[in-house]
Amino acid sequence: MTLSQKSALVIGAGGLGGPALLVLAAGGVGRLVVVDDDAVESSNLNRQPLFREEDLGRRKALVAAARLKALHPDLAVEGLDQRFTAAAAERLASSVDVVVDGSDNFTTKFLASDATLRVRKPLIHGGVLRTTAQILTIMPGQTGCLRCLFEAPPPPGQVPSCAEAGIVGALAGFAGSLMGAEALRLLKGERGAYAGRLFIHEARGARSRLVLVRRRNGCPACAGTQPLGDGAPAPGGAAGEARPAAVEVTSSRPGGAA
Repeated sequence: MTLSQKSALVIGAGGLGGPALLVLAAGGVGRLVVVDDDAVESSNLNRQPLFREEDLGRRKALVAAARLKALHPDLAVEGLDQRFTAAAAERLASSVDVVVDGSDNFTTKFLASDATLRVRKPLIHGGVLRTTAQILTIMPGQTGCLRCLFEAPPPPGQVPSCAEAGIVGALAGFAGSLMGAEALRLLKGERGAYAGRLFIHEARGARSRLVLVRRRNGCPACAGTQPLGDGAPAPGGAAGEARPAAVEVTSSRPGGAA
């Protein structure tokens, strides 16, 4: 089966989702679904490549779909102007071959992880804040998931939002492009570079490292007992002895000593 017969769902059309969508479309993926319930704002333009000044106020998902279609006329692309919710998560994830999460909030990120585990679809998780980017590929039944690593979203207010902390625009493009390339690897039947490995890049010091993410015994999401849309981990989970879910395996600093 060729890439033209493959499909991907991208959650968020902004700083991470936009570059990922461009990579997937240029790579020859036949069908793309983009979900975003936001409108284009002026603050988006420094890091969200699918939007221009004339798009201000327009719905992101619809603008993104139209722009991708203009660039790639043979592409089947669907823009959904809606939030990725628990009610629709399993249906949307099960309709594609891979899911790319470029959302900007912890609720959606944990929902994407939980839902893709239920329908056994691979997920590429990504996040950017200030000068740090991270990527993790979750393969159901094979690797650890977001709850194996973090268990639950942080309490409200503990982690600043993008608007509060800021983001280096180019870093979002860097991370989103890597996420798109990772999705292409999976769609071609190759092992993901970040499968079960959390890639962390700190742009200020040009440092990159990989953290191995193991399946955690007792993880309710991996056990299929985690209610969708519930941030707190469900009781019960899988039985077994607890063990560390993550361990650093590599660290590098290009161009100089660590």
